[in-house]
Amino acid sequence: MILGYRLRLLREGKNLSQTDIEQRTGLLRCYISRVENGHTVPSVETLEKMARGLKIPLYHLLYDGPEPPEFPKATWDSRASDDDWGNRGKDARFLAKLRRYLSQMTPCDRAILMVVVSELVKQKTLRLKRADCSN
Repeated sequence: MILGYRLRLLREGKNLSQTDIEQRTGLLRCYISRVENGHTVPSVETLEKMARGLKIPLYHLLYDGPEPPEFPKATWDSRASDDDWGNRGKDARFLAKLRRYLSQMTPCDRAILMVVVSELVKQKTLRLKRADCSN
């Protein structure tokens, strides 16, 4: 459903004029008309004002159901995986500290650090391959 049309239906359903909404929200009547006719896309802040003016929860402007939709489960709520590294706990604190230090380095220093880290990873990979071959 087009948002402007929905706003008009909700406003008319409450027997309010555009002037009534103008007085309740501080938005100009001509602006309300432009939104309702689909000539202007309102910002989230404007939608919040409209919802307050209509005395309805914001989700009623965007959703037809009687209750707000359920939020999808966040990935950090599910079981930990390799993709979760740095999202919480000790790893998150380490990552925050690393970001703070990196922000204080020059681009040249960061480039040198990347070379060193790259070499460390290569050496570890070689050690693991050797260990696999000896078993």
